[in-house]
Amino acid sequence: MMQEKKSESGVAAMAACYQKFDPAAYLQYNYTPPRADFSRKDSIVPWKLACLHRAFNEGDVSGELLVDIGSGPTLYQVLSGCEVFNKVILTDFLELNRQELHRWLHNNGSSSLDWTPYLQHVCKLEGRRSSAWTEKAARLRRVVTDILHVDVHSPQPMAQDALPSTGADCLVSCFCLESVSPDLAAFSRALGHIRKLLRPRGHLLLIGALGESYYFGGPGVRIPVVPLDEAQVCASLKESGYTLIRLEVYTLPQDMRVGVDDVTGVFFAKAKKD
Repeated sequence: MMQEKKSESGVAAMAACYQKFDPAAYLQYNYTPPRADFSRKDSIVPWKLACLHRAFNEGDVSGELLVDIGSGPTLYQVLSGCEVFNKVILTDFLELNRQELHRWLHNNGSSSLDWTPYLQHVCKLEGRRSSAWTEKAARLRRVVTDILHVDVHSPQPMAQDALPSTGADCLVSCFCLESVSPDLAAFSRALGHIRKLLRPRGHLLLIGALGESYYFGGPGVRIPVVPLDEAQVCASLKESGYTLIRLEVYTLPQDMRVGVDDVTGVFFAKAKKD
């Protein structure tokens, strides 16, 4: 009981940290050069996009519905998946982030980041002309059917009628679970909670930070993170009822360590619900 209370207060403290989150600053810190330098093979964002492109194009990830868990203010994580699935749902805990996504989807010109270079890069990965980015943007706006609230610490992370009773065919989640969990146990529990949203044998594509204890979610807004290593990621997935298909690891070059966090690496996991 004591441990449960401690965990609940830790989750509440994490939620309080996010009340000062600044989507525009976060995007500036993490989704502009050098971390998003599309001319460099060792830049972190192109690495993430390549992992997602491969995973969505190996032929085993398929179905009708893709759900992105904890989208934050970003769209890159569904740029490959939106070609495979006819329905995409974005989710986030914060209303501010959901508003940021709405602004891009409604194309009103007030997005905090220009996603064009991302769209162009993924088109190239798909073997299309970079000028096809407008088609991809139109496709994404067409297939995103909703932007909903999610709470990964709740045993029922989304509203009961938000998804079909059979569940989603695939979940994507990037830099969410470790950055909203007070400890490793809460991270593992969150993995188990989102598993309930997946259909049997459905896929989870998970990207997260390695060795990170904090990041800045805005000027002076220091948010704690569960520092994970590869073994802990694999153990948490197994404990939460997933079979790991593949784990890939990226180590940050020195010039990608730009002072907005203390991350040392990034993992990409492709897993299947047992």
